[in-house]
Amino acid sequence: MKIRTSMWCIHTTFFSFPQHWELRMSNSPSPHLALTSCLIMALTIESALDRDVLKKAIDEVTSWIAAAEEESSMILQDLSGYQMFEVQLVLRKALQNVWTQPLGDKKVMVKKVSRQHRQLLENSPYDYCRKELVLLSARGFTNLFQTLVKAKKPLVGHNMLMDLMHLHDKFYKPLPESYEEFKRNIHNLFPVLIDTKTVTKSIWKKCPFPHVTNLLEVYEVLCSNLNPKGSTCPVITLASDCSRYAEKKSPHEAAYDAFLCGSVLLKSAHLLLCRSTDDAVEADPSFSQYLTVLAEYLNKVNVIRGGVSSINFSGEDTPCKHPPALVVHVRGWSGLNERQIYEEFKALCRFDVRRLSKNQFILLSNKFKHVRPVLQDYKHHPHLRVSVYGHWRHSPRVSCLLQVSGIVALWSLLAFVVGGAPCCSL
Repeated sequence: MKIRTSMWCIHTTFFSFPQHWELRMSNSPSPHLALTSCLIMALTIESALDRDVLKKAIDEVTSWIAAAEEESSMILQDLSGYQMFEVQLVLRKALQNVWTQPLGDKKVMVKKVSRQHRQLLENSPYDYCRKELVLLSARGFTNLFQTLVKAKKPLVGHNMLMDLMHLHDKFYKPLPESYEEFKRNIHNLFPVLIDTKTVTKSIWKKCPFPHVTNLLEVYEVLCSNLNPKGSTCPVITLASDCSRYAEKKSPHEAAYDAFLCGSVLLKSAHLLLCRSTDDAVEADPSFSQYLTVLAEYLNKVNVIRGGVSSINFSGEDTPCKHPPALVVHVRGWSGLNERQIYEEFKALCRFDVRRLSKNQFILLSNKFKHVRPVLQDYKHHPHLRVSVYGHWRHSPRVSCLLQVSGIVALWSLLAFVVGGAPCCSL
């Protein structure tokens, strides 16, 4: 399963039913007034659209129930999502002689029953509005999170560090101050993590694949003729309600990203398995075989521009060495911005660019082999001079400090020279 922070919309609703909701028909001039009062209290936090839908449902029930016979029923239609729960809760609170039951397909049945029959139904397992079911539905993604934690199955993602931090902070506990505590918590929640970014980074070092920048491009390369083992990889069949993904690309859509991530994992594992066995692979490899070849990547989540290339959630992190940052000095070329600098150097390497000062930009790369050509090719450029970044030479704060120190020193020297030492006459 692929989880991204842009994948879901979290909507948590909290319900509290005060005691004064216990309305009775005998205490109200009319059933419509009782229902309207209940409706107003129930909808104080709802949208205008939900209020209109529920008011329509209430009007239908109050128009019907006065003349309805016991055990007769009616159907409320066009109720979507949580409206089906809300309508039933409001009706049951206001009317003690009705029973409600969802029928599916946006429909709710309302049945007129005796009070004794109502009590029996409320204590039966057939009550679809039991508090635990209402709360279970209202909790939304929390239910899925807890299911994932209980399952203890491998959790797969692509570049998933931010996703794990979001899950920890929003569905488990606030992020701790301690880095090691964060690692322990995540490992306890999800004992087996597989980051396809970590896996594919390793594969791209071993195979002559073209440069890629995102998950969709990785998927397209592994599905193309460039993948020597693509034809023997297990076939991935889309579910009927996801068949459109076979024809239309939908990056950053939750289900599509999940499909891409799972496909990349399977194709990467198959490629690694073929390489490890010299192509002596069974016709239908098991997932345990794939996990075996993925063992060196388990629980290692990719980190961008960090002191380590990946966080090892089940052990010690391995330090890594990054290429030095470069500084671009602009001369005689006014108005340049980060995008223009990026386009200028894109042919040699896809640097990350950040403005350092008015006429200086920092370039960051992951590979040493991209740094050397840039230093050589721009040695005699008329407008752009590239050098290795040095903190004492290029840091704006250090430059400012040196300038202030120089001014203070100059004033001190001038004061000494102009004031001079007093002459003593004999």
